[in-house]
Amino acid sequence: MSDDNPIKISMDEVERVTLPQASVNPQAGSAPKSYGTLAIGQPGEARGGGRFWLRAWVYLGFAGLTGAILVWAICEPFIDVVTRVVKTPRGDMTFIGDSFHGVATVQFVLLVVVMCLGFAAAESLVERSLQKALQRIVVAIILGIVLGYLLDLLSNLVFRVLYPDVTQNPDASLAAKMAGRSVAWAIFGVVAGVVYGLAGRSTKKCLYGVIGGVIGAFIGGALFDPIAQFTMQMHLTRAGGASRAIGYAFYAVSTGVAMGLVESALKDRWLYVAGGPLAGKQFILYKQETIFGSQQSADIYLFKDPSILAEHAVLSMRGRQASFRAIGTVAVNGQPVQETTLRSGDHIQIGRYTFEYQEKQKAS
Repeated sequence: MSDDNPIKISMDEVERVTLPQASVNPQAGSAPKSYGTLAIGQPGEARGGGRFWLRAWVYLGFAGLTGAILVWAICEPFIDVVTRVVKTPRGDMTFIGDSFHGVATVQFVLLVVVMCLGFAAAESLVERSLQKALQRIVVAIILGIVLGYLLDLLSNLVFRVLYPDVTQNPDASLAAKMAGRSVAWAIFGVVAGVVYGLAGRSTKKCLYGVIGGVIGAFIGGALFDPIAQFTMQMHLTRAGGASRAIGYAFYAVSTGVAMGLVESALKDRWLYVAGGPLAGKQFILYKQETIFGSQQSADIYLFKDPSILAEHAVLSMRGRQASFRAIGTVAVNGQPVQETTLRSGDHIQIGRYTFEYQEKQKAS
């Protein structure tokens, strides 16, 4: 084509040109990009309601309940109902009580040990890490027996001082009985919290566990005598056994639930699992370094995904700064990264898992 015959395009021809439209599904939104086995899309799109039983207060409460029922079922056959006639200033009074045959010396300590075992193992079991659960069970048994026995001595001393013996003081009010037992039982809440924290290898977790354990055990102790009084009024064949079953259950459940709620309320930095097999679980960040990986010893064990390495990523705390380093394929807010500083609200995608990093906002 020569320069003497240039192509001429009029404005009418330009206006008649139409461009092909991209097909868009209005319901699907923007399609995610593909990055290996990692789906990278809009931040937060994988967030879901999660599973109810992955909340800490739920599985800790259930662990406590299971332990209480187990201990009650083991010890109750060794307890007999007896009737005693006691001379009091108001005359002879008949008391229906229980003969423990030595079971009383081990019953409550056993309850505390089994509760500690359940609290220590529950978190690892919901995270599907059998290896960590077994390690924590060993720690819980040893610490539970030692601390449980020592604090049992203290608790009995407090119990005898604050709790009035009805055979010696038949006019003792229900409120006085509730106060004495709740304080004595709260001492055992300390054991549960200490074991829960030490099994998790965190002093801060230990502190939160103690606060929750004391609150929960205090509530459980306060409820025991009203429950016992109610079962007596119902004229149950084994009113003492029924009151122990219900009372121990309330004590164990309230201790576990309170520990989970206190730990969640006082947390500073955490990861919420917004997508994947553990959706709804939150990992409170206590350690200086948190390792993500497919090996069970990882701090955050990521199972059911062959694309995830044994050690896939590391989250490090440097003062108030959260530094994230990827070893395998990772995306933060939809972009592949190798190393970055996280801000509250950032989304981390590792394989089929999506995490939302959160920090408690400090008052200025």
